Amino acid sequence: MAGSMNPMELPAGQMHALESAYATPPRAYHDFSHVAEVLRHYDAVASGPGWVQPLEVRLAVLYHDAVYEPGRKDNETRSAAFAVEEIGRWLPDAGVDRARVAELIELTARHGQFRPGDFGKTAVADDTRHFLDCDMAILGAEPPMFDAYDRAIAAEYRGHVPGWLFRINRRRFLKSLLARPRIYLSEFFHDRFDAQARSNLRRAVTSKR
Repeated sequence: MAGSMNPMELPAGQMHALESAYATPPRAYHDFSHVAEVLRHYDAVASGPGWVQPLEVRLAVLYHDAVYEPGRKDNETRSAAFAVEEIGRWLPDAGVDRARVAELIELTARHGQFRPGDFGKTAVADDTRHFLDCDMAILGAEPPMFDAYDRAIAAEYRGHVPGWLFRINRRRFLKSLLARPRIYLSEFFHDRFDAQARSNLRRAVTSKR
């Protein structure tokens, strides 16, 4: 069944191109290990509330940070275009809704700006909420893992953005998340991670960095 496709079942050439993309440029956080972590949450959803479009969402997870250059505003758009091109090249007969894959990837550019009701009440909307929450699950990780993530983001921006400007913008983003009535868009992630995410965010915005 297509929806249960393991990422390692991608054609070898497609997988090689994907892993090469995540290695360029070298990254401290947005590398293929991040994809593996998001896939772990994808699997948790698959075992829980489930996916309506499991293949499209899985491909969106695989490609969502394929193009990543710190400080650029078009990473998500470029990642979406790369996904559409690669899926068309390697999986032309798999029946993939490539526009849906691209849509999901492009939504990640607006993390922290959505409310749970923004996507409607359909089952497809549930996929959207769960997908975005999978990518944000790191906020609710155990403190050592969250701290490693926070340091890795800073490392990625080093040399691209002045340190003082990064710290201002990063704190502003984290404070904006903390101020929201809902960090997670789905009940599944809200119930599991909200309390820990708020604890991590409070610590991050009040500690000297």
